[in-house]
Amino acid sequence: MLAEYRRLIDGSGPPPVRLARKSLAPGTKVALVKGLRSLWFSQAIWSRRGIRHDPNKTNWTNWTNPTNSTNRTNRRRPIRFLIPSLMLLLIAAGPSAKPTVDGREALVIPIDGAIGAATGEFVVSGLEQAAQTDAELVILRMDTPGGLDQTMRRIIKAILASPVPVASFVAPPGARAASAGTYLLYASQIAAMAPATNLGAATPVQVGGGLPGLGERSPHSAPSPSPSREDVDTGGSDGDGDGNKSENANGPRADSQDSASASERKLVNDAVAYIRGLAELRGRNADWAEEAVRASVSLNAKDAAARDVIDLVAADIPTLLERIDGRRVQTAAGERALDTAGIAVREIAPDWRIKLLSVIANPNVAYILLLIGIYGILFELSNPGALFPGTLGAICLLLAFYALQVLPVNDAGIGLILLGVLLMVGEALAPSFGALGIGGLAAFVFGSVILMDEAGIAVSWPVIAITTGLSAALSFWVIGRFIGLHGKASTVGADHLVGVIGEARTNFGGASDKTGQVHIEGELWQASSRSPVQHGESVRVLAISGLKLEVAPAAAPKQSPSANPLPTT
Repeated sequence: MLAEYRRLIDGSGPPPVRLARKSLAPGTKVALVKGLRSLWFSQAIWSRRGIRHDPNKTNWTNWTNPTNSTNRTNRRRPIRFLIPSLMLLLIAAGPSAKPTVDGREALVIPIDGAIGAATGEFVVSGLEQAAQTDAELVILRMDTPGGLDQTMRRIIKAILASPVPVASFVAPPGARAASAGTYLLYASQIAAMAPATNLGAATPVQVGGGLPGLGERSPHSAPSPSPSREDVDTGGSDGDGDGNKSENANGPRADSQDSASASERKLVNDAVAYIRGLAELRGRNADWAEEAVRASVSLNAKDAAARDVIDLVAADIPTLLERIDGRRVQTAAGERALDTAGIAVREIAPDWRIKLLSVIANPNVAYILLLIGIYGILFELSNPGALFPGTLGAICLLLAFYALQVLPVNDAGIGLILLGVLLMVGEALAPSFGALGIGGLAAFVFGSVILMDEAGIAVSWPVIAITTGLSAALSFWVIGRFIGLHGKASTVGADHLVGVIGEARTNFGGASDKTGQVHIEGELWQASSRSPVQHGESVRVLAISGLKLEVAPAAAPKQSPSANPLPTT
């Protein structure tokens, strides 16, 4: 039985089997193997019931009663429908991926907007999918102002390691591939642009200036000193900023480099070496690539094709596929001739996971989720049964961990934040007049600042200031409340009755030293008094000894309690 299904997988069976296999979309073979595994276990179950398949015959035999043809026939009926049912199931599952001509297709991966951690995850997973389905070509359709250097390099590594050729296509008309997009164009086997598009302005600059993560500088601002590689910004992408100023003469460029710090020169020189290496690998204009990094110059599609920066200009994807048909490109799997004429085009859309990651992968959002998660869990532990804080905290904490896995997180930063929160919570639970609270605030701030390894990918100072201020306000409020309550009379236990006004229910006190009853806060107490007390008279509690009160008429001046405590009963 298993051999028959293997012939279905390999396509070595009769014509109907080969036809069924051709109708399947790429990647369905894995699903078929899983189905065969299930059928194999089913056959094992049937074997235990006394049914087996004779490989030398075309029918099933009954081990327990081979002579009982009726029993054998009844048991064969559900089995004879397995192969046709499996074939129909696979054919029905085929449309989940659009059918292609001879199994060939081109996958389109859109890159719209800034290139962040979620974009990198999306592109890398798309390239992996293309390799698994043996796609003919991957098209990166770009319209981007730039993005994170770390993510850009991750995508380029995936392009260089992909066995499937990659064509970067700046489209539709009016789009741009500024900054990080220029590097991706140079890294791809095919570089193409639609009319009225531009590329360039590839100078690496720090995002957020001296305050990490505060936001992007203006497009024409100079890079901030930083020893780390930072985000590739959109500086000069329109061609009318600093790039053109530095292009007018050699003097301004030299003056700019002389005035730049060593860290800025390291940043630029590293980017120049990187993009020149990509240009030499793909046989493109390396000199203009260096100029785009050092001077932030830009080119439109027509000039880029004329200066050998890109391979061609195409109006749309069908035109691109038609014009690159037959070209020979070099991939990680070796040289390959493109066969793109008439192939199907399938665009990969971001799934819910990528969309969620694009929101929470922002360092500020991940940081806030982390704090909500920590405070929610601690509040649930201190107030068991509240449920909502614990549930919300667990969800936010898991989302924060999911976002932090794609960000350059410093483990020491997370440890300091956790330590700071624990110390501030300790201040609230066991007030130490600021010792724990101040130490917790310091650890919280230090951990927030060093949470990200790259300065360009950091939690913004306003977010740190707001969260630190809220935590400090909570700690100081707890300290103030503790100081205000210190020295006040107890409000729990019997001691809080001292000074309380009650009502006498019997006549007692005076020279007879009789005891009587007083009604205080809804309770009847045994009481004694050195002054006569009449029934219904208001009395004030002077002292308490065991279960007996010493009282005095409320109208009388306050007296000190007797020196000898009253005997307890």
